[in-house]
Amino acid sequence: MSNFSRRQFAKAIGLSAAAISAPINVIGQAKPKVVVVGGGAGGATAARYTALNSQGAVDVTLVENSKTYTSCFFSNLYLGGVRDFNSITHKFDSLAKNYNINVVHGLAKTVNRAARTIQLADGSELDYDRLILSPGIDIVFDSISGYSKEAAEIAPHAWQAGPQTQLLKAKLDALKNGDNVVMVAPPNPYRCPPGPYERVSMMAHLFKSKGMMDSTITIIDPKPKFSKQGLFIEGWQKHYPGMIEWISPDIHGGIVGVDVTAGTVETDFDTFEGTLLNIIPKQQAGAIVHQAELVNESGYCEIDSDSMRSVLDENIFILGDACIAGAMPKSGFSANSQAKIASMHVLGDLINRKTFPARYANTCWSMIGTNDGVKVGASYESVDGEIASTSTFISQAGEDSDTRQTTFEESLNWYDSITKDIFG
Repeated sequence: MSNFSRRQFAKAIGLSAAAISAPINVIGQAKPKVVVVGGGAGGATAARYTALNSQGAVDVTLVENSKTYTSCFFSNLYLGGVRDFNSITHKFDSLAKNYNINVVHGLAKTVNRAARTIQLADGSELDYDRLILSPGIDIVFDSISGYSKEAAEIAPHAWQAGPQTQLLKAKLDALKNGDNVVMVAPPNPYRCPPGPYERVSMMAHLFKSKGMMDSTITIIDPKPKFSKQGLFIEGWQKHYPGMIEWISPDIHGGIVGVDVTAGTVETDFDTFEGTLLNIIPKQQAGAIVHQAELVNESGYCEIDSDSMRSVLDENIFILGDACIAGAMPKSGFSANSQAKIASMHVLGDLINRKTFPARYANTCWSMIGTNDGVKVGASYESVDGEIASTSTFISQAGEDSDTRQTTFEESLNWYDSITKDIFG
């Protein structure tokens, strides 16, 4: 059995013992203030490491609208009946109790960059010396004609974990043998995980476990190819023959629109009907960075690859799904890795902590079938102003069952390790 230990995880994300033990030299008398917006893999990690490594020399406030955090990574396993919802839902109690972080549950609405303040939806205000933004993604509903926030209550996207995930699960569980699913996959760039192709695998796994062998899943994809494509197609043929069909834009010609009430997806080639539609539109960085005017024309934020600092404001760092991170994907592992680099530079700014060259890492695991896991990943460094991969790895086609089971077990150990690393 694979043992992806906390020590191995720390090594994988480039955690430096020297960075933790470096001496503290506080600038000035008052404690500097760090505000972190977003309590996910990026934000909560940044808050925890900033508080931990400052040893009380910095005041850290974490702003998160939700009382709990549901991880997008492993949410597909919940949809497939492999894990329960509680196993992917986490509280912030340890951050407040064990790290003296001021956890504020509220919606961050506006940033006043000149005054260095954040205003919340309730009208309260927080001032900061350094601001770390990790707001995740927003769904661009109107990027698909006929789709909307209201339509998502009928045809869930489930790309922001929580109620949408539970809604999609309930709708999947209500299907009967012979009912079919039509998914509209997202265009690049998109948050992953949850990966659409792992999601389809887990949908098929659920159907197979319930004896629903006459049910099918059709993927209408705006992309001509996708990550781990050969591994997924091989796995679908092995575990779910005849149940999954992937249709590329070369075939469907383009997505014209959806009608969630009728359960249809119209393309230039044909109209596809589904008992359940899973519509995943275009995405962009969360609203707060748009309000703060930190995005470019892509809808995401440019950062300094050495530090995760915004190129538009030296007092602000941007992590995870919201940033343009070069070769790094928009994953929870990436956000966690980036958070440690940002935290190191925040402490370098505020209390003269020593900084080190940025080293990033990411691995994305996907479950295709029972004990059949595959992975892809890389190590990264700042190269010529961009985050670039310096080494890569990927599961191979035709691997034996023991290798695939080991990969799956590795992912379980990683989930336990990273959630402890995020929330303490």
